[in-house]
Amino acid sequence: MMAKRFVLIGGAARSGKSELALQLARRLGGRRVFIATAEARDAEMRDRIAQHQRERGPEFETYEEPLRVPALLHSLNGVDVVVLDCLTLWLSNLLCRGDKATDIHNEVDALAGVLQRRAFHAFIVTNEVGMGIVPDSALSRAFREIAGAAHQRLSRIADEIYFGALGTMLRIKPGLSGVVSGESNDGAEEHW
Repeated sequence: MMAKRFVLIGGAARSGKSELALQLARRLGGRRVFIATAEARDAEMRDRIAQHQRERGPEFETYEEPLRVPALLHSLNGVDVVVLDCLTLWLSNLLCRGDKATDIHNEVDALAGVLQRRAFHAFIVTNEVGMGIVPDSALSRAFREIAGAAHQRLSRIADEIYFGALGTMLRIKPGLSGVVSGESNDGAEEHW
């Protein structure tokens, strides 16, 4: 029996993070859960959410949870694999609700605790937000700091980490591997 894995998949926008998470999750059992943290606050976001739902298909039971992510993960039973998409949207939701940085760090610690005790495979999709210039607003700087701290916290406990840029996914933990896709090709996915 394969050990339950926690996989952190991050990188640039539109780099293939979600697609890789879904492809890998489909291999790990039939009882699949997708946790969506996005909120449909305007027409464009409603369209994006609908498109993601079509791409995911009926293979995942979907929960829409913008705020109480650790509690939801803790409540899941009889699940083989969970995809959380995405961590940075969840952090943004907490920050925009008015949560203080220390409270958000505590929520990330709670998430890490649940992930360390889980009985299912877990994939967390996130955006790398710290590779650009220093943001010019206090809120944006706070978000960047919170996201960076969350990534550091979760990367310490992740079994595997993938990073996407330029439409290419690289495995960077447990060891750097070349181009990785969710599809079997030249043996790049032997560990799955």
